Amino acid sequence: MKFLALVIALAIEQARPLRRNNRLYAGFERYADYLEGQFNGLQASHGAIAWLVAVLPLALLTILAYALLGYVNVFLALAWSIGVLYVAMGFRRFSHCFTDIAQALREQNVNSARDVLGRWRGVPADELNAAEIARVSIELGLLQAHRYVLGPIFWFVVLGPVGPVVYRAADLLAERWGKQMEPEKRIFALFAERAFFWIDWLPARVTAASFAIAGNFEDAAYCWRTQAAAWNRNAEGVVLASGAGALGIKLGGALREEGMLNQRPELGIGEEVEVDDLRGVVGLIWRALVLWLILLFIVSVAKAIG
Repeated sequence: MKFLALVIALAIEQARPLRRNNRLYAGFERYADYLEGQFNGLQASHGAIAWLVAVLPLALLTILAYALLGYVNVFLALAWSIGVLYVAMGFRRFSHCFTDIAQALREQNVNSARDVLGRWRGVPADELNAAEIARVSIELGLLQAHRYVLGPIFWFVVLGPVGPVVYRAADLLAERWGKQMEPEKRIFALFAERAFFWIDWLPARVTAASFAIAGNFEDAAYCWRTQAAAWNRNAEGVVLASGAGALGIKLGGALREEGMLNQRPELGIGEEVEVDDLRGVVGLIWRALVLWLILLFIVSVAKAIG
C-alpha cells in the first residue's frame, strides 16, 4: 500500500503541483507566528513547549484519521496517505525554478537567471556570475530534493502518514523561527532547530547514500567522509558533499552576496560547475528516486508474498 500511495502521490504532484504559497503552508506559518508571539519569553523551554503545541496535534490527528479511515475502508486509508504525501512533498515546487534558471543560462540571459534564483532562495543574486548561479542552483536543487522529496518519503516508509507530517512541520518551524527572529530572540528557536536536526539526521544520510549509489559512488563516499563536517549545517553538508562527489563537480566555495564575501567550504573533487551540469543534477535526483521506488516495490512484494 505504501508503494502504491507513493507512486500515485508523485504522479498527482507532477500533474498538479501544490503552489509554494498554498493556504495550508501559509496557515501553518501564521500559526507558528502566533505561537511565537504567545510563548516567546526568551527562554529555550518556551520554544520547546510551542514546538510540541504545534506538532503534536498534527501528528495525533494524522494517526487518528488514518486509523479511523482504515477501519472503515482500506482504500480510504490509502487516499489519506496519498493526500498527506501530496501536501508534504513538493518535487515540482522547486523544479520549475531549476528549469527556468537552466534555460536562462543556456540562452546566456544571466539577468533573468539572477531574478529567478533571487526569488527562489529569497536572497538577491545580483552579484553572481553565470557559473556561480549554476553552482548555487545545484546546491539548492540537491537540498530541496532531499527536504521536499526524499526526506518525507523516508519517514513515510518508516512511520506511515504521520512521518512526513512531522518531518514537514518540524522543517517549517525550524525555518520560520530560526530565520524570522531578531538575534536576541533566537533562543526561542533553539529547540525547533535541534529537533529538526535529529529528525533529519538519518534521512540526510540515506539521501546521501542514494546519491552515491545513483552517481559516482567512490567520489561521493570520499567527499561525504572528508568534507561534509566542514559545512555549517551538518545535514546539508552530508547531502551536498555526497551530491558533489556523485556528480563529479565542485560546490560550495566563496560567494559575493550583498556586498560581502561569504567564504564557504569547498565540496567535491571534480570540475568547476558549468551550465550543462544542471541537467546532470536532474538525472541524479531522478535516479535516486527511482532507486527508492524499486526498493520499496521489492519490500512490498516480499511482504505480500509473506
